[in-house]
Amino acid sequence: MAKFFDCFAGNETFEKLASMSLIANITVYLRTKYYLDGILLVNIVTVWFATCNFAPLAGAYISDAYLGRFRTLILGSLSSFLGMGIMTLTAAFPQLRPPSCHEETHCKQPQKWQLGFLLMGMGFLAVGAGGIRPCNVAFGADQFDITTEKGRAQLESFFNWYYFSFTIALLVALTGVVYIQSSVSWVLGLAIPTACLALSIFVFLLGSGIYIYAKPQGSVFLDIAKVIVAAFKKKHLRIRPDSHYSLNDPPPKGSDPATAKLPHTNRFTVLDKAAVIADPDELNNEGMPKNSWRLCSVQQVEQLKCLISILPVWLSGITCFTVMDQQNTFGVLQAIQMNTSIGRHFKIPPGWMGISGMIALSIWILIYERLYIPYARKRTNKDVRLTLQQRIRTGIVFSILCMLVAGVVEKQRRDTASKHRSFASPMSVAWLLPQFVLSGMTEAFAAVAIMEFLTKQLAERMRTVAGAIFFLSIAIASYISSLCVNVVHLVSQRGGGSAWLGGHDLNKNRLDYYYYIIAALGALNFIYFTFFASRYLPTSSSSDENGDGKGGIIESLMPPHATKASEDISEQKELDMRVRG
Repeated sequence: MAKFFDCFAGNETFEKLASMSLIANITVYLRTKYYLDGILLVNIVTVWFATCNFAPLAGAYISDAYLGRFRTLILGSLSSFLGMGIMTLTAAFPQLRPPSCHEETHCKQPQKWQLGFLLMGMGFLAVGAGGIRPCNVAFGADQFDITTEKGRAQLESFFNWYYFSFTIALLVALTGVVYIQSSVSWVLGLAIPTACLALSIFVFLLGSGIYIYAKPQGSVFLDIAKVIVAAFKKKHLRIRPDSHYSLNDPPPKGSDPATAKLPHTNRFTVLDKAAVIADPDELNNEGMPKNSWRLCSVQQVEQLKCLISILPVWLSGITCFTVMDQQNTFGVLQAIQMNTSIGRHFKIPPGWMGISGMIALSIWILIYERLYIPYARKRTNKDVRLTLQQRIRTGIVFSILCMLVAGVVEKQRRDTASKHRSFASPMSVAWLLPQFVLSGMTEAFAAVAIMEFLTKQLAERMRTVAGAIFFLSIAIASYISSLCVNVVHLVSQRGGGSAWLGGHDLNKNRLDYYYYIIAALGALNFIYFTFFASRYLPTSSSSDENGDGKGGIIESLMPPHATKASEDISEQKELDMRVRG
């Protein structure tokens, strides 16, 4: 198993080194080498971010239904390598970029074919993300037999090494590689991640003879689609109070915990029609559905119910991610137009600003795990943790504060730049630290809590779906961010007014107004979560949050009377597997 750790951890480290270094510095590259104006630049970056986070849904489906995780990982890695190679070529050959411009404004924009070549490279990277992100951890977990104590211990060690390699890759990417790109050479700074990707593929293939390959078992997403279609086909089915209909509820195949049955519930009963055997001819001689798009199993129906039940909480995280998105684009653009000098000979690369958010997140985790919890345990003689509700609400508050602080700092930055009639404000880039720190705290509270909620509340077989859904929320946040930018840009120009966003020079914009609009969205999100979504969360750090595996979505997301009804139905199901309207 040590050989597997070496091969997999090496692949994971090099892949993250390549992807994260580009993600951290893509805004700077497009501004300083392609001279893109604010609106176009932000649209390209946010849509690319969104696509990279949306692609894992397709990757998870292809992996689970057709190719398997190993093949999907290899194809994703090759696509990422091609993408990084194209990005390196854009830096190496001046013909692939617009002419060099030493002015701060009025630089020539790239030609359509030049921009198309760049976007092709970014497209390959997005496809690579779709293949790698949903499969890397899941493929690693496939290597361990979790039915044995030794296998569970090895799996725990695997996760430790995974996050260790991930952290090392982030530190190297966000410091060394970003510095080389910004201050030494973009060619070298992009060639290093490209070479790392090539090495990661080679290292990963070295272990192909010792891996355990799980065969594709079918996609949960396909099951969800079947339930929706089957329920729609039977929409005219009427279930009277005095009627009894049999449900298609076959026993699970094998003893794998991932196939453990979910108990039937009386939530969203309209979906139960998908599992109702309305005609005995719907089953073949072996008792299996003749048409899986017309008759589904109770297990498939309950999986869809689980997804529907987590939606209110999941939606509340999108606005938080939208706030974090602003720092990857406008926050970096602010840094470009500020004083980045430390002493006479060193300038802080704008791409380094994101490190402050990571440091804030790490410090909070250390304080929470090493100080708060031990102190609370000593005072109360039990393990006291902040509830998911408290953490998400706190994260939303941090997201609002982040935008308010960013708006105040931007107004001051623009005023000082105008006062000195300079493109870059004499204000130190250190003034941006509070908003980046608040963005990191938003992630530490809201994002981590939502990921924990999704992972613990969905069934075992849906764990990969939980990760894909989490990435989907980030993707939607990026799309919303791009939409907000374009709407604000168009609306602010109505009546002959000057655009709040757009152009190469932030000093001519009103970015602070845009930040306040995003803060207002955060306030609306706080109201939505407090008065609606929070009701779908566990109210205390009970068994579910402590990870004992009991309860979960069935109990914690249902009102008390629904929980009791669910228990009654589950007992009755053991006797006759029937549902009453």
